[in-house]
Amino acid sequence: MKAITIHPDDNLAVALNNLPKDASVSVNGNNYTLQENITLKHKFALEDLAAGDELYMYGLVVGTANRPIQKGTAITTENVTHKAAAYDLDRMEEYVWVRPDVSKWENKTFNGYHRTDGQVGTQNIWLVFPLVFCENRNVEVIKKALGKALGYDTDNQYERLAKQLVNQYETGSTDTETVVATETKKEVFDNVKVRFITHQGGCGGIRQDAEALCRLLAGYIKNPNVAGATVLSLGCQNAEVSLFQKALKLQQVDKPVIILDQQQTGKEEDLVSTAIRETFDQLVKANQLTRKPAPLSKLNVGLECGGSDGFSGISANPSVGQAADLIAALGGKVMLAEFPELCGVEQELINRIGNKPLAEKFTGLMRRYEQTAIEAGSGFDMNPSPGNIKDGLITDAMKSAGAARKGGFSPVHDVLDYTEYAQKGGLSLLCTPGNDVESTTALAGSGANMILFTTGLGTPTGNPVAPVIKISSNTQLSERMPDIIDLNAGQVIDGKTSIEQMGEQMLDLIIKVASGEVETKAMTLEQYDFIPWKRGVSL
Repeated sequence: MKAITIHPDDNLAVALNNLPKDASVSVNGNNYTLQENITLKHKFALEDLAAGDELYMYGLVVGTANRPIQKGTAITTENVTHKAAAYDLDRMEEYVWVRPDVSKWENKTFNGYHRTDGQVGTQNIWLVFPLVFCENRNVEVIKKALGKALGYDTDNQYERLAKQLVNQYETGSTDTETVVATETKKEVFDNVKVRFITHQGGCGGIRQDAEALCRLLAGYIKNPNVAGATVLSLGCQNAEVSLFQKALKLQQVDKPVIILDQQQTGKEEDLVSTAIRETFDQLVKANQLTRKPAPLSKLNVGLECGGSDGFSGISANPSVGQAADLIAALGGKVMLAEFPELCGVEQELINRIGNKPLAEKFTGLMRRYEQTAIEAGSGFDMNPSPGNIKDGLITDAMKSAGAARKGGFSPVHDVLDYTEYAQKGGLSLLCTPGNDVESTTALAGSGANMILFTTGLGTPTGNPVAPVIKISSNTQLSERMPDIIDLNAGQVIDGKTSIEQMGEQMLDLIIKVASGEVETKAMTLEQYDFIPWKRGVSL
């Protein structure tokens, strides 16, 4: 039976396995008699707490007792209320970072696609997307036509199963072993793939949402993993072509972009046929680009978590943080997103920013975001999902303290609002929601050519342009859902490896994925999720 603390100042311990009532558990050399059953991943008090006393994990305030809590008692939503540590720009302290030893990787490279603007892609994607949801159907028609012609759409196991059932029905057979033959087809192009995005935005909302969508989509084209794009417009939407072209200019996009307007073109047949012909011509050109060696400083890695559990903050997230520190030390870019999950760690991040104007931008974004949530009748305290709570993340501050570990310990070099593109090496903070897909969508739109995604409960989330490496916080998840997990950080909980070693394994895997040597599980499943962050109302 095991339980640990994370920081010397913590008055809560985390159960590493199920602990029965009346058991004597040793934590930091002290013995505690449990007052009730403690489920693995959950926390229990290490001292008697009075109502109003503060609870600490990671050395940070993560809540207050709303009634007396006896030591050895489980921490629950019934006896604890969310509380986050206060922060103040005037309390900014000097921050010293001990850089990790990166000599092992200094001369290593990955094989990527070199762009004219100096960025290097880990993929070579031609995008097809609409400026407005009215064009979603046409995008799907193009996807079906090109998918079959290019060799993407061969029968999968579910289609074969469906055909087998139809065959049994039509023939009256009860032979469940019958295998329906399927056509296999080699893909036409070796060095480029076409991906399709649809969404529900572009019109009906406030103008600011249309502007943000255009900036996001322009960021996707600027992303080093993208060769160019085919863009469909209806013609009368809020996300006008001129607005999109302005966003492309601001992003200094120097790539081929085909823009087709249905109301100007006329018949749907003409629009779709033109889109297919012109897209195919560009695919032929994009296929001429091949992978070449690039330094690891050309990596831009987004950091994300979803379906988190009580182990995420002590295994997967700090391991990702170790990998993030290695990338930052090598001159690469790293982006930590999900601002609602930085609640309570603001002072630490302010200290790591070390620059008052940049710190003011960070705190301003945090405060405006939280105020918007409050005005909508919610707040950051309502961020933990039922799944988070069930698996030990009782308060948002508790969840945030663990989520922030993904960012490691390197200094913060930049603060980015939603759709701003990462320009500086090292760690940046990117303002996004905590929602998994909205946040990964934003990371790719800000230039991520790879995404590390931790999960404790399991989620299949992927992205259309950036490979997503899924990391489990516990071994049970890795064994239960091996089709979505790329790396098991549960080995840290099992005592089989250290956080430092797991971070090094992640960097080695990143290099292989970035070079096209390994396909992530999300890519294999064709999990290409895309949800823009809509902050306004519909009009």
